[in-house]
Amino acid sequence: MIVGILKEIKVEEHRVCMTPAGVEVMKNNNHTVLVENKAGMGSGFSNDEYINAGAEIVATAKEIFERSDMVMHVKEPQPSEYDMIRKDQIVFTYLHLAADEPQTNALIKSEAINIAYETIQLPNGSLPLLTPMSEVAGRMSVQEGAKYLEKPQGGKGVLLGGVPGVNPGTVLVIGGGIVGINAAKMACGLGAKVYLLDNNLDRLRYLNDVMPKNCFTLMSNSATIREIAKKSDLIVGAVLIPGAKAPKLLSRDDLKDLENGTVIVDVAIDQGGCFETSKATTHTEPVYEVEGVVHYCVANMPGAVARTSTLALTNATLPYAVEIANKGWKKAMQDSEPIKLGANIVSGKVTYEAVAEAFGLDYTDIDSLL
Repeated sequence: MIVGILKEIKVEEHRVCMTPAGVEVMKNNNHTVLVENKAGMGSGFSNDEYINAGAEIVATAKEIFERSDMVMHVKEPQPSEYDMIRKDQIVFTYLHLAADEPQTNALIKSEAINIAYETIQLPNGSLPLLTPMSEVAGRMSVQEGAKYLEKPQGGKGVLLGGVPGVNPGTVLVIGGGIVGINAAKMACGLGAKVYLLDNNLDRLRYLNDVMPKNCFTLMSNSATIREIAKKSDLIVGAVLIPGAKAPKLLSRDDLKDLENGTVIVDVAIDQGGCFETSKATTHTEPVYEVEGVVHYCVANMPGAVARTSTLALTNATLPYAVEIANKGWKKAMQDSEPIKLGANIVSGKVTYEAVAEAFGLDYTDIDSLL
């Protein structure tokens, strides 16, 4: 199979979907790998490193799309790429379709095989290709939140760890999954008082056992979220419904009860955001203010630490990419339930139920196409 590695063109996105080491693995499985010129530069990988691993450097994205059986990205295809996607071509990347109707319609029109990293799911419910980026984003959420709590950045001027004789800051983390536990670990490590909320009692029991003493676990519900938010300095939205839009946890009216300079970090922004006032921002302009509350809603947070993120992402995605390349998409989905769950739009049909529901589209069971 010819596998194309595209240069990311989303604003301030510096990751790349495959390292030179990943190219070498693909080559060892007898696949041809095309890498767009300077695709790895933002993550510290040169063209020469890809060439030495066995890749061919290609000048343009257009040529990558024209020649490749499978194209790989980190972020979703951008509007300038929609018309380049060919019928029956495999597109393997993060898609986050439930919050992106224009992209959904474009991928239906393309009649390509669109497989989303974020909906590949193991039998235990975990999301192996979302996990590494969730770990990065969870840790970054507190790092960025702490920065924007500084007074010159528009925050209330609170040091999360406090100092002797002064109370530490209070952090509310909503969602006890991968993002949430990593955010809570970072906040606890800084010395903050941390409330970690989840709506699964078994998960709360686990979190209660493994988290430090300055982390307090609570059952998540609307009343508790509003109550804890009022006394919080930093609020991290870390909820996820795989492949579906994120639920709205705080309304604009709720923000009126928060202190001016409180910081919200919405890690769920790729899925539409979990606060009513959330809208996607970029690393160039990461924050805005509503009702005196600072909102950080960068849609590709891990892109800011591209080297770490690229290495972590390739570790997770490469085995699946190799399996799809070795077997073809149909056989890979027949043999692997997790890969089959990654099918979002196949040959013009919406094959992921949450995406169909988000836009009132017809849903087609992927098994009928295999």
